[in-house]
Amino acid sequence: MKEHHSESDGLDKEVESLREDLEEAREQQQATSEVLEALGRFESDQGPVFETVVQNATRLCRADAGHIYIFDGSAYRVAFATGGSEPYRDLLVSTPVSPGPGTLVGRVALEHRTIHIPDARADADYKWRESLKLGGQRTMLGVPILDDDEVIGVVSMVRTEVNPFSQRQIDLVTTFAAQGAIAIQTADLFKRLETQRVELSRRVDELQALADIGEAVSSTLDLQEVLRTIVTIAVELSGADGGSIFEFDPETEEFKLSTAHGTDDRLIRALQQTRIPFGETVVGRAAAERQPKSVPDIEQAPSDPHLDQLLRHGWRSMLALPLLREDRVLGALVVRRTTPGEFSAEVTEVLETFAGQSALAVQNAHLFREIAAKSRQVEVASRHKSEFLASMSHELRTPLNAVIGFSDVLLEGMFGELNAKQRDYLEDIRDSGRHLLELLNEILDLSKIEAGRMRLEPGPFSLSAVLDDGLRMVRDRASQHSIELSVDVEKGVGIVVADELKIKQVVLNLLTNAVKFTPDGGRVEIAASGIDGEVEVTVTDTGIGIPLEDQERIFESFEQGKREAKEEGTGLGLTLSRKIVELHGGRIWVESQPEEGSVFGFTIPRQVPTAEPLELPPDLAVAEPHGGEDGKPTILVVEDDQASIDLLSLHLVGAGFNVELARDGREGLDLARKLHPDEIVLDIILPRLDGWDLLAAVKADPEVAHIPVIIVSMLDERGKGFALGAAEYLVKPVARKEVLSAIQRSLHAGEAAGKVLVIDDDPRAQDLMRAVLEPDGYTVLAASGGEEGVALAAGERPDVVLLDLLMPGVDGFAVVDRLRADPATAEIPIVVLTSKTMTAEDKRRLNGQISYLAQKSDFDRVSLLRLVESLGRTPAAQ
Repeated sequence: MKEHHSESDGLDKEVESLREDLEEAREQQQATSEVLEALGRFESDQGPVFETVVQNATRLCRADAGHIYIFDGSAYRVAFATGGSEPYRDLLVSTPVSPGPGTLVGRVALEHRTIHIPDARADADYKWRESLKLGGQRTMLGVPILDDDEVIGVVSMVRTEVNPFSQRQIDLVTTFAAQGAIAIQTADLFKRLETQRVELSRRVDELQALADIGEAVSSTLDLQEVLRTIVTIAVELSGADGGSIFEFDPETEEFKLSTAHGTDDRLIRALQQTRIPFGETVVGRAAAERQPKSVPDIEQAPSDPHLDQLLRHGWRSMLALPLLREDRVLGALVVRRTTPGEFSAEVTEVLETFAGQSALAVQNAHLFREIAAKSRQVEVASRHKSEFLASMSHELRTPLNAVIGFSDVLLEGMFGELNAKQRDYLEDIRDSGRHLLELLNEILDLSKIEAGRMRLEPGPFSLSAVLDDGLRMVRDRASQHSIELSVDVEKGVGIVVADELKIKQVVLNLLTNAVKFTPDGGRVEIAASGIDGEVEVTVTDTGIGIPLEDQERIFESFEQGKREAKEEGTGLGLTLSRKIVELHGGRIWVESQPEEGSVFGFTIPRQVPTAEPLELPPDLAVAEPHGGEDGKPTILVVEDDQASIDLLSLHLVGAGFNVELARDGREGLDLARKLHPDEIVLDIILPRLDGWDLLAAVKADPEVAHIPVIIVSMLDERGKGFALGAAEYLVKPVARKEVLSAIQRSLHAGEAAGKVLVIDDDPRAQDLMRAVLEPDGYTVLAASGGEEGVALAAGERPDVVLLDLLMPGVDGFAVVDRLRADPATAEIPIVVLTSKTMTAEDKRRLNGQISYLAQKSDFDRVSLLRLVESLGRTPAAQ
């Protein structure tokens, strides 16, 4: 029985021991998890990690105090300490430890291993008596924090009684030390990354500075603007307080102040009066020696006129750098500070590179200035040439018109029959007059192109229709000579955007030449095809061909090559055609063999870039019911998908709206209450506050409830959207026209038609406007002349004015000027509907003063109604 009790007691002890081991393992696992969690949150501040490591190690090792030391490059210093008295912790924090046997930390650092001191007071090598006195240490444990074989820190545990640490506790502290090593290594990595980031940022700033200089040169011909940019960037790069740029005058061999930054006007005036000769003063010597000159303290430097002025106005240090280009001195760059001190080698190096680029910028600006001066001279000469040609045109056209006109009258037999000889002579006179008129027109066109005054007026048109029109114009002549004509347009060529009239001119020139130089019974074909964003047009004939040596010469003025001289021509048609094609960004060529015919071809882009945006069709014209400061309506887009944001912004900005963006429902609601936009375009699936809740909140708020809300969403829940008050509901994907049409409908929902004033001397035009507009609720006022129209506009304040340009008395141009000059009518939209062929000068005269311009024949009833509707409800018209 006694033996049985003995076995039972032994088993109980074993179970208890295992229970204690399990509990200790759980504590260690929990402590390790806390350290790992701290490491997971760790970014660059090691403190929380160290605190977690030391506190858990101290608790699990049943120690009275714990510390972590980190090597700072020269000694080990406490990073975190727990336990012990406050004076003891203060001693540890204030005392750096070096490698050596006299301390626990020093011994670990010296021997690169774990040190276990059972009793510090009995250890002959332990010398830190003040620590023993304040801390009462007896048993001590030090574990190295290693990075490869380097001791970068030490974790120490202290007991105030003799009680050696177990191997399990030593292993635990070793594990924590390894985790501390991770924190130190990560912090070092953060520091290196931050250093690299700062260095990269500095390099980016330098590159951006150089890019800014390049942009300044490319964006302006103004030398002063370039110099202001240079000195401003130089001051920012160097961390200076101000700076100056001096230009060098090689004739006087002196530097003259050109511009300054961060400098008061008094100093600028003083420096403008200061002589700075080459080789004298700091600036002059920097230029003479081709290297930077620094003055750390102007007060202590040898006096010179420039430094004296700087010191007098409170400047204490400066750096001067010569602006050199191919060893030629162009000027000097000076940066200044209001405090004494040396400019670092790094700053000097950066500014040297910057000065080199700046010198190039200054040289280019000088060249631009010289070119600008020459250009002005050429412009004056060109203007005189154009004025002469315009005058000549008027003087020649008048008699030529009479020659051609009276010839036609006589040939028609209005004053009696002509005999054969008389008819032949008169036909020669008429044809010669027409030839002279054609020559005059082409000379004027070439003159405009060479003077840079010919402007393309691109617009969409059918290329196939232009080719058919060209064939129609040469068909009579081709029929007289039994020449077969054909056209072949590749499927898909369709619409191109170019100057239709000028492309017609090119096509007609090529067809006329082909028919002219093709023998009787031959064939001429015109074809068009699409190639890589371009259209190619070719005219093929079975004519007499062109020798290789003449194929380039025929494109020169007044040249026809060595083709038969029996056919008359101006010799300018191909020259003008090449100029027109090149203006469109295309090319023209010829392929030919004598007696085997010719192929003339040209290419132009499918869409020629326009100087101004194309007018929107009337059904998409932008109305402006409220608008921001620039008068444009503001649309608030509440959307979190970037692709949808980009697409909607493209549609809306392109149509003339201002766009504000919110990426979640809460921000959308806040912006709606703050901005009071004209409309809200809303997605349903949004973060923070979904679209349904936002819509409900908007409609419940009296301040913003009136704002139309258009839902654009992947969810097809129109019933719910309209029930909550949505004005429109579109399901993605949506086209541009859908979006803009929905916006137009909701902007004008519930508005009443207004008054339209028609100013036109043609009673039939007035009746037509009444027939179109009155059935839709508009009140149509009519005036038969400009004076009457101006008076009616001032008295009735119509919503829109429809105006013809050609009227007796006060013409349409004068009406526009007078309406815009009167504050009472200045904001009324004006639509010009005219039969007049508009010149470029006519369009320039109206530019910015009218809302729309079109030919009367271009408008159908629906287009006119939509145009009037879009313009007639702007704030200006209400």
